Formats: sequence, C-alpha cells, structure tokens
Amino acid sequence: MHEYSIVQALLEQVDHHARAQGASRVRRLHVRIGELSGVEVPLLSLAYATFREPTLCADAELLVKPVPARWRCPGCDRAMRRGNVLRCPDCARPARLAEGDEIVLDRIELEVDRCVTPAAAEIPRSCRWRSIRTSWLGTIGARGTTARTFASTA
Repeated sequence: MHEYSIVQALLEQVDHHARAQGASRVRRLHVRIGELSGVEVPLLSLAYATFREPTLCADAELLVKPVPARWRCPGCDRAMRRGNVLRCPDCARPARLAEGDEIVLDRIELEVDRCVTPAAAEIPRSCRWRSIRTSWLGTIGARGTTARTFASTA
C-alpha cells in the first residue's frame, strides 16, 4: 500500500506549489502513471479521496493518464517493439526502459484570488485560474522537481 505514501508526497508538493502561487483552492490534478511504476491506480484514487479532505485539494479532481512501457536502444536510439527481445537488432546493445516507470504530477489547475507571479503585469487583474506544470516522482525521487508556471484567464 505504498499508494498512501505517494498520495501524501503528492499532496505536499501540490500544497507547496499552490501556496506559492497564492491559490485559494485546487481544481484538478493531472498525473501520469507508468505501467511499470508499481502503482495501482484504483488504490491511488482511493488514497487520494481519503487524504485530500483537509487540504487545498478537498474538491479537486484527480485525472490519471496511464503511460505504457517503451524501450529504446541506448546506443542508436532505436525503439524496441513490445514483446520482442529487449536487445537492439542493429547494434546488439540491451534495451533501456525509456518510459513507463514514472509517477509524474504533470499539471495543477488552481483557483487564485490574485496573480502573484513576476509576469502578473501581462495577466489581466481578473485572473482566476492558473495552471502549473510540474514534474514530480513521488517518494522514489529519481527525477526531482521542476516547476514552470502558465497563467490564463477564465
């Protein structure tokens, strides 16, 4: 049941980014889950529903996009077909997993009362929604966290 610790880390990251943007609430979370990540999506959804209540995500929808496993040759970057031997037919190097093991918080949709970014001068004062894209890999920690902000009016 590591889904509970993943949701706890997810909610901490969302809270951090949401508060940094002056959010009054979170509307929607977009998460990509690789098929080889070891995460069971129904358990993740249950854990999210259980732990989101006392947070800015209390009413936020969790949208999970499954990511299929894909392998590539590290030498010549050739894609390996699913079900085939995981060795490059061109250079005989063993294939590496290119996608499918990730747990990524891809986007946060926020409701904000005021714009707080340095680029706020470009955004009308009626700014109510903000979308944040961020990469996150839960408790596994192999990818780190980056954040870029995109703002739009609603």
